[in-house]
Amino acid sequence: MAEPPERDPFPEFRLDSDAGATFVLESKGKWWHAGFHLTTAIVGPTILTLPYAFRGLGWGLGFLCLTVLGCVTFYSYYLMSKVLEHCEKAGRRHIRFRELAADVLGSGWMFYFVIFIQTAINTGVGIGAILLAGECLKIMYENLSPNGSLKLYEFIAMVTVVMIVLSQLPSFHSLRHINFASLLLCLGYTFLMVGACINAGLSKNAPPRDYSLEPSGSSRVFSAFTSISIIAAIFGNGILPEIQATLAPPATGKMVKGLLMCYTVAFLTFYSAAVSGYWVFGNKSNSNILKSLMPDEGPSLAPTIVLGLAVVLVLLQLLAIGLVYSQVAYEIMEKQSADVKQGMFSKRNLIPRLILRSLYVIFCGFMAAMLPFFGDISGVVGAIGFIPLDFILPMLLYNMTYKPSRSTLTYWINLSVIIVFTGVGIMGSFSSIRKLVLDANKFKLFSSDVVD
Repeated sequence: MAEPPERDPFPEFRLDSDAGATFVLESKGKWWHAGFHLTTAIVGPTILTLPYAFRGLGWGLGFLCLTVLGCVTFYSYYLMSKVLEHCEKAGRRHIRFRELAADVLGSGWMFYFVIFIQTAINTGVGIGAILLAGECLKIMYENLSPNGSLKLYEFIAMVTVVMIVLSQLPSFHSLRHINFASLLLCLGYTFLMVGACINAGLSKNAPPRDYSLEPSGSSRVFSAFTSISIIAAIFGNGILPEIQATLAPPATGKMVKGLLMCYTVAFLTFYSAAVSGYWVFGNKSNSNILKSLMPDEGPSLAPTIVLGLAVVLVLLQLLAIGLVYSQVAYEIMEKQSADVKQGMFSKRNLIPRLILRSLYVIFCGFMAAMLPFFGDISGVVGAIGFIPLDFILPMLLYNMTYKPSRSTLTYWINLSVIIVFTGVGIMGSFSSIRKLVLDANKFKLFSSDVVD
């Protein structure tokens, strides 16, 4: 067992003047609330990209990567929760990823590294959520009015307005009921999508199935690492310490229960979505499998009412996901702008909150409209953001905190994960950015179509 650190390098974060901790990360939740938050952060409409990820891996490697990444992330989150619990028992309750990393690793630059990575993740997910929500509205609109004149960026603007209103919910804990609804929504649209795919695969209009990979060896390698990055993004969240901060202390054992709830839902949804979608569409799978079920040419491959309901459920959950991943940004804003002595809803704090959060959402909406790259964004965010925070740092934090002997299996498992996923992250970053650059030739700014 590691000796608890003797010095708190972040005493200012414990002061009553920390409005970010007091307002945004208030600690009132139960373990099932953490489960709701985790499920919303991990089990989202990115499920719809799993068949797309499989097309770069094939059946065997696809199943292997999905299973391995699932096991590694569960193990990783478990280790991080143990580190957080250890620090809490030592009187050092960390409520932010950045201060935990800098404290345990003893490096000031690590504090800013985590801030940078978390900002990339949160902003990337915020952009992706708004983009996909706008695409959902566009899908519904085109089915109701095939000759309509509205463009994708106009639907993104509509979603942005709704997100501005919802962003004024003051704290992470205040999202618990929304995130419970989010859990039900992800189960609902996943099973609707699975049923629709099975119906499409058995119908007379079933598309021809081709599971072959890229013909070029180099292209196959790049596609595989891009797919791995997408799956990493699907399993990642990058905000586990902030979610654990919403638990009423002591947090011992509560986070593990929340993780078990989350991964039960993930198991039910991830495998069913990946198998059914890839079985029907193979290497023609779209980055949004619902679009594959509604091809531009030919009849719809599933009943319109089923697809319409699935799109509505996806749209609603995307609002919850956008809120969850904005909390770290809001916490940083609140810490710098709010006065904790004047109360959460005082005029002094309400006006800056309204302005700063609105500007953040507007920025995400603008980027979503300008760069409609949903599948590619998932790959880049997974490689650059989620792999370092969710696959590498937790192992390092555990080894530094508990100092397992080099003769133990735990030490070598953790070291192996660090080495393997450092390589995967580097290759995934290169291949994802490469694909993003290649796809840049396929669209124009504020395009009305999402590029695959």
